[in-house]
Amino acid sequence: MLYPILTETRTVQPLNGIWKFMVDTEEKPVDVQKPLPTRRTMAVPGSFNDQGVTRDIRMHCGFVWYEREFTVARNLLDQRIMLRIDAATHEADVYVNGEFLMHHKGGFLPFEGEINSLIRPGKNRLTIRVSNLLDYTTLPVGNYSETVDADGRIRRKVSENFDFFNYAGLSRYVRLYTTPRTYIEDIAITYDVDLEAARARVNFAVEAKGDYDRVKVRVVDEAGVEVAAGSSDGKADISVTIENLRLWQPLNAYLYNANVELYKGDELVDAYDEPFGVRTVEVRGLQFLINGQPFYFKGYGKHEDSYINGRGINECVNVADINLMRWMGANSFRTSHYPYSEEMMRLCDREGFVVIDEVAAVGQFEGFSVDSASGMAATSTWQKMDTRAQHEQDISELIKRDKNHACVVMWSLMNEPDSAGPGAREYFEHIFDYARKLDPQNRPFTYVNFQICGIEKDVCADLCDVICLNRYFGWYWDTANFEAAERHLIEDLEAWHAKHPNKPIMFCEYGADTVAGLHAVDDIPFTEEYQVKYYEINSRVFDMYDFFIGEQLWNFADFETKTGINRVQGNKKGIFTRGRDPKSVVRVLRDRWTKIPDFNYKK
Repeated sequence: MLYPILTETRTVQPLNGIWKFMVDTEEKPVDVQKPLPTRRTMAVPGSFNDQGVTRDIRMHCGFVWYEREFTVARNLLDQRIMLRIDAATHEADVYVNGEFLMHHKGGFLPFEGEINSLIRPGKNRLTIRVSNLLDYTTLPVGNYSETVDADGRIRRKVSENFDFFNYAGLSRYVRLYTTPRTYIEDIAITYDVDLEAARARVNFAVEAKGDYDRVKVRVVDEAGVEVAAGSSDGKADISVTIENLRLWQPLNAYLYNANVELYKGDELVDAYDEPFGVRTVEVRGLQFLINGQPFYFKGYGKHEDSYINGRGINECVNVADINLMRWMGANSFRTSHYPYSEEMMRLCDREGFVVIDEVAAVGQFEGFSVDSASGMAATSTWQKMDTRAQHEQDISELIKRDKNHACVVMWSLMNEPDSAGPGAREYFEHIFDYARKLDPQNRPFTYVNFQICGIEKDVCADLCDVICLNRYFGWYWDTANFEAAERHLIEDLEAWHAKHPNKPIMFCEYGADTVAGLHAVDDIPFTEEYQVKYYEINSRVFDMYDFFIGEQLWNFADFETKTGINRVQGNKKGIFTRGRDPKSVVRVLRDRWTKIPDFNYKK
């Protein structure tokens, strides 16, 4: 799927701003043939929850409605006019002038539809019904229940089967874009790189629709100089050679631009520009190689989470987060626990940040509870949950969206699933086989192991190219007992290596809740001193093993969760507060990470 851009043949019309908004009380049906009967407003993009302020909106479970008017310029009516919604959390029905356009399930990936047959001259009305309901068929997974009042009204409830707030709504950009009737549908970029010769053979698989007879590709460097060009009749891929290659490197990005054009005779029909970086990724033995060099992951699990916006896109926060991460000496993060915005992925391409790109497959563990994490056990998850269809859809849509991003070096197919219970092996094998067929660049695949499904229980880790672990020795396990925590951490890592001696291992989560400004002399949980010591012990163990290739802590910043006795205004495991103020451990980790090279740390 191509990102909407303005070219000499394409236009983009944002539909962001203030929309009409209405909570659906389900007391009577909403007539989409008429304007929404509401005077309430809501900003788009943005989660509706915190904008609404009061509990009836913030904690609403069910359906909400958005509506606005738009006009299409008369000179564009002969073009192909597309409505694109970058994310509607978690399910949407879309209407134009009261007529149904499209339905989409899945809250973190874009979808689009052609609206030419539904629009008219002058004002048009766009209406979107969004559901924030989650159940055993959705990703993320939620525990859904409902009751019926005496008057017949349905009361819906979702208890998140995961530890972050269920922000919802039109959380990313909504826009119209146009293309000619003959148009470029998609571009897939792959390459064979000769690192010693500084040369790459770059292949462009261009998918186009309509009446054309030639496809041209021009590759230009960052100075705007053409470095390669090729063409075809559109029935074959186009391959070009880039000499004196500049590689995309972690924290030292270099991006080329592919100008792709469709022609009918000598007439230019459509044009699109796709930026791309050239880099190699390979798991070889106990090393994760980027451009042939062993890479060491330093970074975070994150969330798209900020005040007021909720999970809504905030490009100021994105830029600030990248700058804070770079200042700390970090080089990577995981898009926990769902695909992040395309704007963030494009920013990481430009800034050279390495990304583990994660599907929204979280909550696939029946009976998950943050209040009793260490006491849970694998259950009948795969007999009760029916997530396979949604999982396949999400994987397909994610890889189709992000396949050309140089920043993406590995796909994470699940976070903390039940990898031990009955049916797990069958489910995981299918998902991994399905995913591996889709990525044209053949990146590594993984899932992130839940500590409850540890080395003695897990039956699926061999499917991964890299063993990724979430471990909380010293927090949920061995709380306030650092001696035991360190011992158990060592035992766990050595056991994983013994079972999978030819696979590299990294941590994708480890952390301790910390209230900014809370201090103590002793090792008291929730204090800043406790968090410092927690990370010092983990760091010491990480440095003991050459098979250990990365540390991505949990979490970059405090974030909102559902309310509970363990969550006082959210999860406090951030090394920064939710407002991005540093806790004491930040400078400890900065001192460590700025001394650890991105390459060749474990020789």
